[in-house]
Amino acid sequence: MSGTGTNLQALLDACGDPAYGAAIIAVGADRPEIEGLARAERAAVPTFVLRVPDFPDREAWDRALAERVGEYQPDLVVLAGFMKLVGPAFLSRFGERTVNTHPALSPSFPGMHGPRDALAYGVKVTGCTLFIVDKGVDTGPIVAQRAVPVLDGDDEAALHERIKVAERDMLVDTVGRMIRAGWSVTDRKVTLG
Repeated sequence: MSGTGTNLQALLDACGDPAYGAAIIAVGADRPEIEGLARAERAAVPTFVLRVPDFPDREAWDRALAERVGEYQPDLVVLAGFMKLVGPAFLSRFGERTVNTHPALSPSFPGMHGPRDALAYGVKVTGCTLFIVDKGVDTGPIVAQRAVPVLDGDDEAALHERIKVAERDMLVDTVGRMIRAGWSVTDRKVTLG
């Protein structure tokens, strides 16, 4: 994770219910001293930090990230809020079991500014996407999406906040379903159960 960890907190809260069927076994970050790490530590979840500048290059960081995540043997890796692209070493080990969120309805408005770009384009509906991570930027097979209306008078902050609410709900619901029922990927189609 790279930031405040609101998606993480939503997952931590959900995992507190045994019926949810999932557990968070570790939380990794690319920056120290962020609220997301503090949230994990308060929940007694092991944490680690791997900063890109601490490695000779991105490839070395990617290999180290794959090794560190591999130590925990996760069934699913959730990158929600992790603002770094993973590379070939990570994807070769965790590719079809790594998901991320995007604050737009993919394939529209990829990149870091989905809500801003949606407003600038003048769309009436935007939303959020949960996708299987691939080598592109927000281009992986879509697992789930939620629509969010663009309201007259919306600014980027107001729209993004409504998207975040939908994103947390979608993430918790879909991650739980993936863990409880499993998933498969055929071409670009993701099937749960």
